[in-house]
Amino acid sequence: MTAHLSYFEALVVGAFQGVTELFPVSSLGHSVLIPALVGGRWATDLNVSTPESPYLAFIVGLHVATAAALLVFFWRDWVRILAGFATSLRYRRIETPAERLAWLIVLATIPVGLSGLALDHVFRTTLGKPVPAAAFLVVNGVLLYAGELMRRRVPALTSGSAPGSDQTEAAGSTGNAVDDRLAELSIPQGVLIGCAQILALLPGISRSGVTMVAGLWRGLSHEEAARFSFLLATPIILAAGLLKVPDLFGPLGTSIHGQVLIGSLASFVSAYLAVRFLTRYFETRTLTPFAIYCVLAGAGSLAWLTAR
Repeated sequence: MTAHLSYFEALVVGAFQGVTELFPVSSLGHSVLIPALVGGRWATDLNVSTPESPYLAFIVGLHVATAAALLVFFWRDWVRILAGFATSLRYRRIETPAERLAWLIVLATIPVGLSGLALDHVFRTTLGKPVPAAAFLVVNGVLLYAGELMRRRVPALTSGSAPGSDQTEAAGSTGNAVDDRLAELSIPQGVLIGCAQILALLPGISRSGVTMVAGLWRGLSHEEAARFSFLLATPIILAAGLLKVPDLFGPLGTSIHGQVLIGSLASFVSAYLAVRFLTRYFETRTLTPFAIYCVLAGAGSLAWLTAR
């Protein structure tokens, strides 16, 4: 691993991870496809399907850094959410928007958490290969575009606007206002949106993408769906990273601590910039460009991998 993952390569991989984790294009799919497309030692050393690959320890650090970037960007939201959770427990109530949103996040996170513990290893080792990842990337693009088609037919749930009116909504809604609208989701709706994250265990399916599609299907605007997606992703990404942190200090992490540090710093910066961009982007824009990219990138990768 250390002979073939230089500090420059760690920097590039870390920066790419931070962006693709939050953009609806699947970080795991790209982590599988890029080494395969580059070929050579990358294809063997940077292989997530290998059970004892040091690359897995490297990815752990990147995930923790990405979650840290989300926490920093949304720190005001998390202060309100944690305060709401505390007051809910103290007074045994779920009344305020912060209390409702806190419980929505808790309950919506449980299904994917349990599924991740049970299925992550199986999915990664059996499906974490280039050809399935390319195929699922195409599926991801189709799902994103289908979400856009559904959004035009589903009445807006919380913003009070007509279906498909995201393009004309005033941009720049405050975070508190969006959080308050999200808190109007019912518990079953919130859990259903959270369950969509389970599909992201498949390499090539984007966590943020499928969560946004589920949110659009339930009547959220693009801005609301994106924000809820990022809030739901934070505890999952952080927990998944922290759960495997011991790998960094075991045999898998031997001699790559410097690369992990550089890659994690790159991942933190790129993830912070990505979420900053996307929260503004989805105030007025849609998932369609990402859908087109995923279909083209997935189909192109599939053709290249099967032809060579």
